[in-house]
Amino acid sequence: MGRTDLERLSKEELIELVLRLQRPPKTSRTSSKPPSTDRKQQRERSKPGGAKPGHDGHSRILSAMPDEVVEHRPDRCSCCSAVLMADLPGETISIHEQIDLPEVAPRVTQHRRLAVRCRACGTRVVAPVPDAATGTPFGPRVHAVATYLKTFQTLSYARLQSAFADLFGLTVSQGSLMNMLRRAQGAFVAERDKAVTALREARVIACDETGVRIEGCNAYHWVFRCSEAIVHHASPTRCPSIAIQTMMDGHRPDVWCSRPL
Repeated sequence: MGRTDLERLSKEELIELVLRLQRPPKTSRTSSKPPSTDRKQQRERSKPGGAKPGHDGHSRILSAMPDEVVEHRPDRCSCCSAVLMADLPGETISIHEQIDLPEVAPRVTQHRRLAVRCRACGTRVVAPVPDAATGTPFGPRVHAVATYLKTFQTLSYARLQSAFADLFGLTVSQGSLMNMLRRAQGAFVAERDKAVTALREARVIACDETGVRIEGCNAYHWVFRCSEAIVHHASPTRCPSIAIQTMMDGHRPDVWCSRPL
């Protein structure tokens, strides 16, 4: 709207225009607009991704120890068509690398108990039960991959099951995956106890929570932080008194930072 258009407005229209300009923009927090409209406005105001103008380009660093080297030699002279013998010295003009992942397939070790009859006395001797028969059939690497994909990449059990089938050709039930995560918890108990102890001794603590689905049920993911540690805590309730009492065990820091709950 230009100056000429403004001069044509009446006093009441000018007042309404000024009041409208002073009002804060409507969002899902200040009006009945859905949260999706906020994200759309953010996308419209966001800058395009990728390298910015004037950015210095970077090339991939060549591997110092490649797994395989393939030399491409010319076989005939481009001028006289003479044959270029393989024993002629060659000069490297350029190097190009192709990077790929090796084919990944489960490695199955089958343990067979054998019974052998003694020739001296005729006794039938049976081999003792191996350790592999007393525990889970899945090894430590399978446990490590399942723990990483579930906790760091936050895959659901259904997607985790699909990932094992699609990436490794390994069929694993969701119950087995859940048991893997439960067994893996023991490896983190000592470090978690250290983090909780540091939290319960801190003078300044911050916390926050967000909704999360746990085994098909609504729950809440709490995060407690101090200068020495960060502790994640799952709770079936959003009630701060229950989650804080469970985590802090009566400890009262000097400063507590949290958004309104």
